[in-house]
Amino acid sequence: MSFANMILIGVALFAILGAVGAFTIAYRRSRAEEVDPTSGVSGETRRADRSLAGVRVEPIAIREEEPQEAVAIEEAESAESAEPAERMVAVQVVERQRVVEVTPEESGVSRRQFFNRALNSMFFVFLGVLSMSSLAFFWPKLRGGFGSDVDAGNVGDIRAAGTASDGSVVPVFVPEARAYVVPAPSSLSEQFEDRSVEAGGLMALFQRCVHLGCRVPWCSTSIGFECPCHGSKYNYVGEYFAGPAPRNLDRFVVEVVSDRFIIKTGQIIQTPRAPRASVQYPQGPSCISL
Repeated sequence: MSFANMILIGVALFAILGAVGAFTIAYRRSRAEEVDPTSGVSGETRRADRSLAGVRVEPIAIREEEPQEAVAIEEAESAESAEPAERMVAVQVVERQRVVEVTPEESGVSRRQFFNRALNSMFFVFLGVLSMSSLAFFWPKLRGGFGSDVDAGNVGDIRAAGTASDGSVVPVFVPEARAYVVPAPSSLSEQFEDRSVEAGGLMALFQRCVHLGCRVPWCSTSIGFECPCHGSKYNYVGEYFAGPAPRNLDRFVVEVVSDRFIIKTGQIIQTPRAPRASVQYPQGPSCISL
């Protein structure tokens, strides 16, 4: 995992933790605003209240008093005869509701606004992290690694390592380029001409079988590449010989810069089955049949 991917993962985790923390704080504040009606009641009172569960309490009957309308009428008449009654003035009370608008700074942020903003922030942070991850995934590697120009080493050293003591071919595997470097034949097939697949007498073959993508190992007895998955066979320059493979092994564009063999892993060359083989194959028993 690269350093950039670790940074993206850290930013995503930080954003998620921040959103969870904000949600927790808002929830606790909303719970604090609710007043518990039994917060000041003692435990003894609560137990006594629970003990009355299921008990029916009958209401107290109130005895009605005798009507005193006649007495009230007599008192009113005697009061009128004694002195003139004062005139009562009626006062009407009118209630009006006054609406006062406040600024957003005075009212603050409501819970609904807070949650909406938090959700929107989380969504945009997620989109940002996803966009950066996608860009890092699709961005070509300009330095080092597969997809860039790989320096396989000195041309003379590769030639020496690619030839055994008995003069047979031994491909040099370059893990960073996922390629086998092999000697180029004395005369290239017509399908390889003007395609920059040979430089300094060397060629770079992609390690992947063109049938279903298995890695094709080297067979030292037959002097060729033989796929153990489905039996496709190629000679040591990657030309098709037998099996279900539809074409030759893929190869990379190569060049020699200051006596260094450069493999351009971002440029893969595909060629059809060769009408005629450039080198002899097999030169011994097959490794698959063994």
